[in-house]
Amino acid sequence: MTARRVRPPAVAGTFYPAWPSELVRHIDALLAAAGTFPDGPLPRALVVPHAGTVYSGPVAATAYARLRPHAASIARVVAFGPVHRVAMRGAAVPAADAWATPLGEVPIDAGLRTRAVARGAAVDDRPHAPEHALEVQLPFLQRVLGAGFTFLPVAVSELSAGAASDLIDEFLGEAGTLVLVSTDLSHYHDLATARRLDRRTADKIVACESEKLSGDDACGFYPLRGLMELAGRKKLPIELLDLRTSGDTAGDPESVVGYGAFDVRPRLTNPF
Repeated sequence: MTARRVRPPAVAGTFYPAWPSELVRHIDALLAAAGTFPDGPLPRALVVPHAGTVYSGPVAATAYARLRPHAASIARVVAFGPVHRVAMRGAAVPAADAWATPLGEVPIDAGLRTRAVARGAAVDDRPHAPEHALEVQLPFLQRVLGAGFTFLPVAVSELSAGAASDLIDEFLGEAGTLVLVSTDLSHYHDLATARRLDRRTADKIVACESEKLSGDDACGFYPLRGLMELAGRKKLPIELLDLRTSGDTAGDPESVVGYGAFDVRPRLTNPF
């Protein structure tokens, strides 16, 4: 019998609290501060930041709080993010059977993994093992969705906008499936400069101007460009939900990282 493979948390205790009770209080406080939102259609996708939750958590929570009315209808989450510590090209999905956080294990969706591989992704745990960009999304998802969802993390690097768009298109809009793209925005500018640069980047994202986005704008620009190109092709509106920096939340205003939260809405239909 093959042993079940579980990826342990790589950044618990550094990017977010390691004690379960403290993590619950922390995530729930962030979600509560984000407020409540009227019922509306389930977003096709969310763009969320991935720094330590004391810094980027308030921005991420503005996106995740919008999922609460739809929690029962979300069965699967496919999350695309960058790699910060392992060199790779293309897209990689994990071989692991589950990812763990202090709040418990989340099953990796084998069916979604097979579909990602058919679209060109490799199966490789190495880029995922030390990576924080997708792990930090799980405590939010666990608190909003509960224990009933499966997960597919997809690491993306050195992938064209067209190829990333085609990969995301495999999952976007599927009933019961939520797509995430994880990215931070500008890095290590003073607060005023970061706000100016991030506003310009947010305008590009909302306008689906994928060809104008670069790695200087967003560290997760490979998957983000793919989502922008796909949204533009399908005429799906992208909405800015929140735009702040670490200088606005908990960091030094002289050297900040920018964070944005966005959602991709279902296409509006003409009732007439």
